[in-house]
Amino acid sequence: MFLSLVAGLGNPGRIYEQTRHNLGWVVLNSLAAKHGLAWQHSPQFEAEIARWETGSGTRWLIRPMTFMNASGRSVAALARFYKIEPDATVAVYDDLTIDLGLIKVTQTGSAGGHNGVASLLEHLGDGFIRYRLGIGPKTPAQMELSDFVLGKFTPDQHITVTQKLDQYVQGLELLLSRGVEPAMNQLNRRDPK
Repeated sequence: MFLSLVAGLGNPGRIYEQTRHNLGWVVLNSLAAKHGLAWQHSPQFEAEIARWETGSGTRWLIRPMTFMNASGRSVAALARFYKIEPDATVAVYDDLTIDLGLIKVTQTGSAGGHNGVASLLEHLGDGFIRYRLGIGPKTPAQMELSDFVLGKFTPDQHITVTQKLDQYVQGLELLLSRGVEPAMNQLNRRDPK
């Protein structure tokens, strides 16, 4: 299966740039920069999109500009337009249930309290591949969920994310080039090499 749509979830606007909830955008931006892809504003899809011509076909990168809670509306609009099925779609996003620095690839499941994923399930349907980037655990534990995900990484966490960025991008490239099973086998270990 050629994975032809890669959606990075995040929130538009300067105030959200360095927040935990925008880690999906950070990784997608790094992937686009590595391959020399240019972002274009697309009012039709309420998004910024980048076209990536590969040896296997055209792949679309999308950053919804709808805010996280309505990400699915944007992604589903592009998927319908280009007739891309959910199982050819990858969502790249932050996940509170996974420790910071770890990656997990899954293909089914609930939204797990993630409003961006809930929106994808609502508008796109299930079956899309989830490229989950750990931002957990939530500390302090009593902190409101929204305050945590919309908060900025601590200096130490920021260093971890910066050091792991190449690994995040390489893992995503592995998923796109080799497929779901090899990516799961390699990335879903506690200490992916």
